Amino acid sequence: MAPMTFIYLIAGLVLLVAGAEVLVRGAAKLASQFGISPLIIGLTVVAFGTSAPETAVSVQAALKGSGDIAIGNVVGSNIANVLFILGLTALIAPLVVSRQLIRLDVPIMIAASLVTYALAWNGTLSRLDGALLFAAIIGYTLFLIQNSRRANAEAIANDEFAKEFSADAQPKPYSSYINAGLVVLGLVLLVVGSNFLVEGAVSLARALGLSELVIGLTVIAVGTSLPELATSILAAIRGERDIAVGNIVGSNIFNLLCVLGLSALVAPQAVAVSASALAFDFPVMIAVALACLPIFFTGYSISRWEGLLFLVYYIAYTAYLVMTSSSEPFAETFAHAMLGYVLPLTAVTLLVIAINAWKRQRF
Repeated sequence: MAPMTFIYLIAGLVLLVAGAEVLVRGAAKLASQFGISPLIIGLTVVAFGTSAPETAVSVQAALKGSGDIAIGNVVGSNIANVLFILGLTALIAPLVVSRQLIRLDVPIMIAASLVTYALAWNGTLSRLDGALLFAAIIGYTLFLIQNSRRANAEAIANDEFAKEFSADAQPKPYSSYINAGLVVLGLVLLVVGSNFLVEGAVSLARALGLSELVIGLTVIAVGTSLPELATSILAAIRGERDIAVGNIVGSNIFNLLCVLGLSALVAPQAVAVSASALAFDFPVMIAVALACLPIFFTGYSISRWEGLLFLVYYIAYTAYLVMTSSSEPFAETFAHAMLGYVLPLTAVTLLVIAINAWKRQRF
């Protein structure tokens, strides 16, 4: 194996950590300066920025006619964002979930997953499909920003102390430009770092004989999700937990509506969606999105055991993909066990937990 593979991996890791630190600092300060909540910053600026690698990879793949890479990258990234990144982040620091996420953003994530699946059901994503998805992300972003500024203005108008504080505590000259510069610098470091890591990881995966779809669903998906991983973990450690969770939900919405939308718009022909992705990977992505509601709903938090549950499922999903790609005889037995016993049992457990939590809140 070429030594450059390891150089890419090490350099990418260093740049990711540095970029995440700079991005979280700048984004948190921008939120307070412009009267936008950290959750909205996480759902928009941070989420869209950390999804830049997914955008670059999927658009380039669509232009080259590699539909499996374009689709696998987005679907795999969305699965990895929830199961792997949120799971690992919750293990490190249990996360508090905003009520807005439960009532608005997670349902939008679920709806975006279902709509994308419906559009791709015929085996392709056309330019019209791409235009519909891209228009949806523009509307969603504008709604979030306007809603946040309106809520913040009402809060200040009803709070005399807040009015005095906002009038006296003027930001230092050029501080907004400095913080915006930190966000841009952090995003650049994240994109460069993730590109290095993806380059090394793809070389390794191809040497192991993995298929293009599996590489897109696993290696590239995790690689392009590393900015979200670094950002969410550092945000959780620094106490910016709205940014940590909002980053993941916002990234998933952005991946489906903007990344796939742009990919379908710029592709010379309609982006092909493989039958195996429609039969297995899209349903897994939708199931993962649906699983967020009962888990987030129980106490409006993600506990360590829930994070561990997410991680275990991601390991099982990845193991199944690798076994299927390498034609392991155990793959079919493993799939039957997961689909026939483990997943139904988990679904029933989550449903019972959600119903009990709803009853406690109602009574």
